[in-house]
Amino acid sequence: MTDHRPRRRHSGRPTVDDVARLAGCSPMTVSRVVNGAAGVREGTREAVAAAIRELGYAPNRAAQALAGARPLRMVLLYANPSAAYLSELLIGCMDAATRQGVHLLVERCDTGRDQGRMIANFGEMAIDGLLLPPPLCDDTALLARLRRADLRAVLIGPGRAEAHHPVVMIDDYQAAHDMTRHLVALGHRRIGFVIGHPQQTASALRLAGFRDALDEAGIVIDPDFVRQGEFTYRSGLEAGMALLALAQRPTAIFAANDDMAAGCVAAAHRNRLDVPQDLTVCGFDDTAQASTIWPELTTIRQPIRTMAERALELLVQELKTDPGLPGPSRLLTLDYELIRRESDAPPASA
Repeated sequence: MTDHRPRRRHSGRPTVDDVARLAGCSPMTVSRVVNGAAGVREGTREAVAAAIRELGYAPNRAAQALAGARPLRMVLLYANPSAAYLSELLIGCMDAATRQGVHLLVERCDTGRDQGRMIANFGEMAIDGLLLPPPLCDDTALLARLRRADLRAVLIGPGRAEAHHPVVMIDDYQAAHDMTRHLVALGHRRIGFVIGHPQQTASALRLAGFRDALDEAGIVIDPDFVRQGEFTYRSGLEAGMALLALAQRPTAIFAANDDMAAGCVAAAHRNRLDVPQDLTVCGFDDTAQASTIWPELTTIRQPIRTMAERALELLVQELKTDPGLPGPSRLLTLDYELIRRESDAPPASA
């Protein structure tokens, strides 16, 4: 009969990996048990404890000191290029962390980073859960790694429900649909659209809402009026310049976030066009950018700060709920609002 029990290293000192193999769980789970984290099944705790006893595993002193009651540790991972969006997100997370008594860490997750090593580091740090805003909430490889590591996360703004992680979002499709109908009601029929980052679910939903609203209004979409952006000011400026260089330019541009809308306003100014007399420009999110440029943007107010607060609160509830019992709702859809300011008007030819 083959003995599948882990062998100790030559040093004679067992590791977290040894304990995990013997207990039949992930190293992350062992770390959470050792550090007294919530959200681990009682049977799993007992298996880890038995493996620790059998192997004679000794956690380091720091881990031993943290065992038992301690504040939850969470990480806000970010890779979003919009400083205005991140500012709202961070304030919401910090406010909620203070109220909940949570230790919040903030870490950048650049494209191409070794996600496996990053998640392993979270195990060493005894991180209890993660908050994932766009674009990380749409990173399927990252989400799969988190599941394998038995590390919980709440997704902020992915645009759709996710089978394995709770989600806090708005209805991106309907919000974009409403803004497009608003532009049509003003009399616009030549409406340009700047798409968000192609790898984000919300981008596709906002484009779909735009297309369907025009279709319902009987307006044929000119393919040249739809331009790809990346949720950055620069991509909005480039898309705006391309739209305004058309022989028959649009009378209105709807950009899928405020940064890109600000770029479109700059493109109008470069072309000596008045906003909104010569060109209407509308955005999405209602970040600080929307009310600090001239003219101030008409936009969709996505409650980013509130979404961040609710996401952290939801993660706390998840972590404090026994995995064998029903947990809190895994999909929370918050309200949005169309905010009118100074950047929209009927077309000059109307």
